[in-house]
Amino acid sequence: MNEKEKKEISKFLSLVLRHQPEVIGIYMDENGWVAVEDLIKKCKLKNIHFDLEGLHEVVSTNDKQRFAFSSDRSRIRANQGHSIDVDLALEPQEPPSILYHGTADKNISSILTHGITKVSRQHVHLSTSIETAMIVGARHGKPSILCVDAAAMHHDGYTFYQSENKVWLTDVVPSQYISIDGQK
Repeated sequence: MNEKEKKEISKFLSLVLRHQPEVIGIYMDENGWVAVEDLIKKCKLKNIHFDLEGLHEVVSTNDKQRFAFSSDRSRIRANQGHSIDVDLALEPQEPPSILYHGTADKNISSILTHGITKVSRQHVHLSTSIETAMIVGARHGKPSILCVDAAAMHHDGYTFYQSENKVWLTDVVPSQYISIDGQK
């Protein structure tokens, strides 16, 4: 499978495992899991072709590690980023002191006023890496990196989770915990 094919399959999996399982008519349980056999069969009906080996290749080589298999490898799900209601059964964790959020420069004024909200997703996504935040921000325009005082948020009672692919998740980041390059 070449890189272009893997990218196309990964994008399609993101669509059906994070946002619209109904596009291919798959059943997703309350924790976001889908039977691998059903996924492969239903994708073929939409002219997206891969076998079990190909699916394993897409999952293992995805640079963002967006997907995970169950321990017996019979089910698959997205690690985070859902716009549909799923319970990933993540345990609250103490975050690092500082986390980063990448966004487009055009969003800065609103974020500094209203904070970072999850919009249509289940959580706000944060990173331990400035580089990762920069990549995320660049998807939406000229990127800007926001620093989040996660230690203060945690101290003040905000809950954080870490997804299987190491993305930090929370429900909201109020503006008082946000700075740009250390400047509020």
